[in-house]
Amino acid sequence: EFGGGILTIGCPPSGATDQHVDMAQELGNKVPFCPMVGSEVYSSEIKKTEVLMENFRRAIGFRIKETKEVYEGETISHVIIGLNTGKGTKQLKLDPSIYESLQKERVEAGDVIYIEANSGAVKRQGRCDTFATDFDLEAEEYVPLPKGDVHEKNEIIQDVTLHNLDIAKSRPQGGQDILSMMEQLMKPKKTEITDKLRAEINKVVNRYIDQGVAELVPGVLFVDEVRMLDIESFTYLKLLLPCPSTCVVTGCVTENRVCVI
Repeated sequence: EFGGGILTIGCPPSGATDQHVDMAQELGNKVPFCPMVGSEVYSSEIKKTEVLMENFRRAIGFRIKETKEVYEGETISHVIIGLNTGKGTKQLKLDPSIYESLQKERVEAGDVIYIEANSGAVKRQGRCDTFATDFDLEAEEYVPLPKGDVHEKNEIIQDVTLHNLDIAKSRPQGGQDILSMMEQLMKPKKTEITDKLRAEINKVVNRYIDQGVAELVPGVLFVDEVRMLDIESFTYLKLLLPCPSTCVVTGCVTENRVCVI
């Protein structure tokens, strides 16, 4: 069981906020870290409790493992695409929709990509490191040439947050399972998500966890200038914290006076 609260107090410029920035860097990009300012809860569009719940679910990650049949390798050509790995080369005749996906990903010869056999989804992983130059600073990301076969089954790990799933569920465009929803993620708009929708997401998430193919990744919700929160906000946070697999809530006060919680 996770969860808990930490309050950091310090006079400016004591570096109380910087400590939490350092915490985010130490946790790495696989652990959700959601920063917010206490004044964000005051909105004419969304209730205070909704703002807190939204950020709370942004700070709880969901990691799912899936075994997919993929074609992976360095791109040699397009349309009839050639893929190259350490174990050989294979040519694939592409459906027009897959070729459009290649164009959207801006795939060029020398890029390392994988194509899902079932869905036709294309993912550009980076430029093959055999094309790396002697420059000290480059915008391109280089990845090693895949060592296995072009056609194989890979375990793919995808990391999202519970809020990402809430957003995808609120704008359904396809299947209602987790994997379909992760493919539907769109730019979030400032609209409220109902408790009923979140309860449905929680049921699906728990089912995947029970099947052993996914896990929750508790992160950190950092509230800067926590003194801006009122009694209603603190009461709501107190209700959320005892939940199993919840995130850690950290607050920061940078003033000469201390607020009593």
